[in-house]
Amino acid sequence: MEKHTINPVYNENSKILILGSFPSVKSREAKFFYGHKQNRFWKVVSAVMECECPDTVEEKKAMLLKNNIAVWDVIKSCDIEGSSDSSIRNVTPNDFTEMLSKTQVKQIFTNGNTAYTLFKRYNPDLEAYKLPSTSPANAAFSLERLIKEWEVIKDFT
Repeated sequence: MEKHTINPVYNENSKILILGSFPSVKSREAKFFYGHKQNRFWKVVSAVMECECPDTVEEKKAMLLKNNIAVWDVIKSCDIEGSSDSSIRNVTPNDFTEMLSKTQVKQIFTNGNTAYTLFKRYNPDLEAYKLPSTSPANAAFSLERLIKEWEVIKDFT
């Protein structure tokens, strides 16, 4: 059983919440979201928000908060083989109640299909908008196409 050990990023000004499924092995090693060098999350979000792509954890947190973006994952703990979403079993979901009560989040987005499916399973009363995954496993989407699809987040920040 793997436990999620990365704290969510948000503050009272956060207007959108972006949810992944569960941190990859590289993210767990880096102790921060989207830590795999091939994951395009940071490139996509910085392009959409028209700011410099952050390098350090501190720069990443600052960029998210400056743009009113909260980031977390759907899963609190699960059985997973490596970083494969398809291997996820025995899920314990995160509880978003406290975060949502302390922020101005009006729109929830999921980073990929697995995050969306799991979010809806455990939070049927909450709405979410599914965005294409920034994972390197999503080879069908070029960086340019991801940026175009993710531009919708700007309407809510």
